[in-house]
Amino acid sequence: MKMVRLLLISVATFCATVSTVSSSCSPSDLAALQSIKTGLIDSSLGIFNSWVGTDCCVNWYGVSCDPTTGRVVDINLRGESEDPILTKSGQSGFMSGSISPKICSLDRLTTLVLADWKGVTGEIPQCVATLSNLRVLDLVGNKISGGIPADIGNLKMLTVLNLADNQISGKIPASLVSLSGLMHLDLSNNQISGEIPADFGKLKMLSRALLYRNQLTGSIPDSIGNMNRLADLDLSRNQLSGRVPDCLGKMRVLSTLNLDGNSFSGQLPASLLSNRGLGILNMSRNGFEGNIPDVFHENSYFMVLDLSYNKLKGPIPGSLSSAKYIGHLDLSHNHLCGAIPVGNPFDHLGASSFANNDCLCGNPLSTC
Repeated sequence: MKMVRLLLISVATFCATVSTVSSSCSPSDLAALQSIKTGLIDSSLGIFNSWVGTDCCVNWYGVSCDPTTGRVVDINLRGESEDPILTKSGQSGFMSGSISPKICSLDRLTTLVLADWKGVTGEIPQCVATLSNLRVLDLVGNKISGGIPADIGNLKMLTVLNLADNQISGKIPASLVSLSGLMHLDLSNNQISGEIPADFGKLKMLSRALLYRNQLTGSIPDSIGNMNRLADLDLSRNQLSGRVPDCLGKMRVLSTLNLDGNSFSGQLPASLLSNRGLGILNMSRNGFEGNIPDVFHENSYFMVLDLSYNKLKGPIPGSLSSAKYIGHLDLSHNHLCGAIPVGNPFDHLGASSFANNDCLCGNPLSTC
């Protein structure tokens, strides 16, 4: 009985020791977090006031650890109003400084969110590409500059890459197409130049590709047509040119396509206008020419169909009247001519939808 009692005490002591080790912060992680804290300046909210002591796994704001290993796995710091600490203070966050390269010592990190702080500058440490467990990299809404790490494709576990609303420059790294599990890509509103990689279509799991408001050149790669899960593609306000691949209109789940504000030319792909799933199609402010394909049908359902500011000519397709629904239609600033069809959707549209064409007539414009 005495031996059993001693054994139970030994087991309890061992478990307590394991529990203590697993719940505390490793020295390397603690040093990395302290370097991160030193590199970032939060003068208004005091977010880093909780980053004190030696146990980063307990009550450190935005830091989460694996309960079995005690290693840091998540850093989630958002400067937006939805965050509880910001809601309580009644203000949005502002943080300056830069991201310390010591962050790469957190080699068990799965989530890195440092978003919407407006004033974080500097570059993304190149060594971020060595964080092999990283699933979410979200640095949206700062003033981060420099390029995307060249070896970003090494992050095989990455599902979300959001670098939008920064000052990032350079080209899209060739290795990015190796992110086979990537589901959400947002590089919008930066200064990224060069061409979209020709093999962009390798990103088979991607559902959203947001690249708008950059300085991208070249054409749309045909390989994008092979992305069977892509629902949202936004390439607007770049310097893209050439013809729009017909294969885009054959994508089964594509529901939003924004190509406005580029230099595309040639005819409008008939497959895009007859696509059954597209609900938002914006092709405005380009150089499209020729007639609008007369391919609309009873299953056409466009919340937005914007073909304005192009070089389109000929009549408005009569098949538009057979569409199931057209919410916002804009055909203005083209060279269209002829009578505006009657019935839906034309009965609820204003004159601005047809303004500045060569010789359109009929309701809501002048009588033919």
